[in-house]
Amino acid sequence: MKGTDMRDNYDFSDSVKNPYAKKLKKQVTIRLDEDTVAYFKNLAEEKDLPYQSLINLYLRDCAQSHKDLKIEWQ
Repeated sequence: MKGTDMRDNYDFSDSVKNPYAKKLKKQVTIRLDEDTVAYFKNLAEEKDLPYQSLINLYLRDCAQSHKDLKIEWQ
């Protein structure tokens, strides 16, 4: 099969779009304190999860429960 194109072996003419595409993750850039990242990395290691997935789970939980952040400026 060396030198053959994948299109020679597969027919994608009847393919359909991924119905879950809207639920795919969106890549963003976010700046976090080093100690915050370290906290989630350590916790993720204990839970045997990727740390970015753990941060996403935490933020999703906050969003779904409409958690409100109390900010006090000193």
